[in-house]
Amino acid sequence: MGRAIVIGGSMSGLLGGLLLRRAGWTVDIYERVESELSGRGAGIVAQYELIERLRKLGLATEELGVHITTRKILDANGQLTHEIECPQVLTAWERVYRLLRDAFPPDRYHRGRGLTTFTQDSTKIQAHFSNGEIVEADLLVGADGIRSTVRQLCLPDVAPRYVGYCAWRALIAERAFPPDVHRELFAFMTFGLPPGEQFLGYPVAGPDNDLRPMHRRYNVVWYRPAEESTKLRWLLTDERGITHAISIPPPLIRKEAIAEMRADAERLVAPQFRQIVRLIEEPILQPIYDLESPRLAFGRVAIVGDAAFVARPHVAAGVSKAADDAAALADALENEPDVEIALKHFEAARLPQNHQIIERARHLGAYLQATRTREEQARAGQHSTDAAVIAETAVLDFLYA
Repeated sequence: MGRAIVIGGSMSGLLGGLLLRRAGWTVDIYERVESELSGRGAGIVAQYELIERLRKLGLATEELGVHITTRKILDANGQLTHEIECPQVLTAWERVYRLLRDAFPPDRYHRGRGLTTFTQDSTKIQAHFSNGEIVEADLLVGADGIRSTVRQLCLPDVAPRYVGYCAWRALIAERAFPPDVHRELFAFMTFGLPPGEQFLGYPVAGPDNDLRPMHRRYNVVWYRPAEESTKLRWLLTDERGITHAISIPPPLIRKEAIAEMRADAERLVAPQFRQIVRLIEEPILQPIYDLESPRLAFGRVAIVGDAAFVARPHVAAGVSKAADDAAALADALENEPDVEIALKHFEAARLPQNHQIIERARHLGAYLQATRTREEQARAGQHSTDAAVIAETAVLDFLYA
């Protein structure tokens, strides 16, 4: 095996780095952010496929997250309308990240090193970094997320596409819950479905990956339509009048936008959810994007995870998809010594499933969009019923049907 450079030190980069090391590669990860990464406000459904990948890496998964068995829907009056059994493990971004980060050799993880460009020939690739350093390797893996520098260098015309709605997100301390709301909501994945919107809440690990009762947190996500040129622009504009691209840092969200969200909660969602919204201290605004790459292999360069494909969150496939990409890449390189040929095999293996995930997520989210084509209206009708939402959200059965 040879030497690999992984650009991006988050989930995709760590999964790729660990699986390549397991296959015999020497791997260095380069992360452009100087400080330790944080997944502020991010809850994760730990899909069975992800858990199996982690186990095969020898990582402890027994306390990965909170185990739930039941999903339910509450109407605007707080009455139960649907309930199904759906066992899952729910965790926080920090829990999975920490597990992976602690497993990767710290001397091979380099922070504050942003890629500027790369050059390659038939025998090697050279990565050029922001500090002037040039590193030579046999393989470069772009795992640097939705704003990927590697993808921009390889596919300059491919960019995230805003899909017509945003998510308000927050993590709320379990101990802050009123006892009656805790009894009704905390042990479940619970939905509220105002017209054309979706409110969702479920338990995850607490700070420092704490899984003790009353030390956990509740992950809240509220999907709301927002037309791009008007509402989204207003939401992404801070107090100074600066409009941010892609997303806005939570402290810069204007008070008027937060006040509007809170007022809308008081008239649109169940009383139990209203109490939860009142507990939110610093909400996060997440515009939702699609990203779909036509290729994954470029000579000695591969792109994986959110650098290549970003699906709307409704399938809860982000980390599982990244793990599958990393595993397919490691397998291809283990079975084929020629790096360029191996990357073509990797691309052939992963493109179809990634496209399938993107398409499924579009179907599930069509009814939330501010504007819809005739085809999207048909999708919205099929996937917006209570029965469809509770059964289809955050499950991957469609991949294996």
